[in-house]
Amino acid sequence: MSRKNKTLIFKYFLNLINGAFLVLGLLLMGFGAWLLLDRNNFFTALDEDNHSIVYVFQILIGTGSAIVLLCLLGYLGIHNEIRWLLLLYTALLMWAFGVQVVFSAFIIIKKKEVHQAWHDKIDLIISEYGSKDMPEDIPKWTVLNALQKTLQCCGQYNYTDWIKNKNKENSEQVPCSCTNSTLRKWFCDEPLNSTYLEGCENKINTWYSDNALTLIGINFGLLASEVLQILLTVSFFRHIKNRIYTEV
Repeated sequence: MSRKNKTLIFKYFLNLINGAFLVLGLLLMGFGAWLLLDRNNFFTALDEDNHSIVYVFQILIGTGSAIVLLCLLGYLGIHNEIRWLLLLYTALLMWAFGVQVVFSAFIIIKKKEVHQAWHDKIDLIISEYGSKDMPEDIPKWTVLNALQKTLQCCGQYNYTDWIKNKNKENSEQVPCSCTNSTLRKWFCDEPLNSTYLEGCENKINTWYSDNALTLIGINFGLLASEVLQILLTVSFFRHIKNRIYTEV
């Protein structure tokens, strides 16, 4: 196979993987920006006090921006066969690989801590839900309503979690979002057979368990793609170097 054909093949596969990374970077930027600007999403509503979720959104935007910049540098290096840019591109890919591994490990280590903070916050929202003295918390309650209605769940563990709420007209009431009701108010008097009995935590855990392998697969797929891109870039660099020496 001629050197020209080898060069074209290298460029094709390098640009193919680089293009996939570019799409990923744009998606991360867009997703992070949407979550950061949308004040009515569930995560922001739960975390408005310590802003740790906001930091995660900012990390998503920063990571997406870095990936886009990395892809642009890679494209210039690959298309114009600039060796120092290829070396920089390889070094940045190795850095991205390391960051992804560390970030994945961090998520696993902090899982219990995040789960406990989530648990405590939901408990607080349930106890304060519907209070006439706390109109500033209406966005939180609206988001919780949307979660319960969408997942068809009630409370954190089950519908009895709402017993602790003291803002109801009577102890039998539950949020309208816990029922089949279409009424637009905080609490409804609905029979038990019209109430979602399962807790939202169970629904979320079930979703996570069902999709955990997919999420792990995506993560390992990205890591494998980064390793492949590093190997291809190094091979392309050597190919260019050998071709230059041959021509000289």
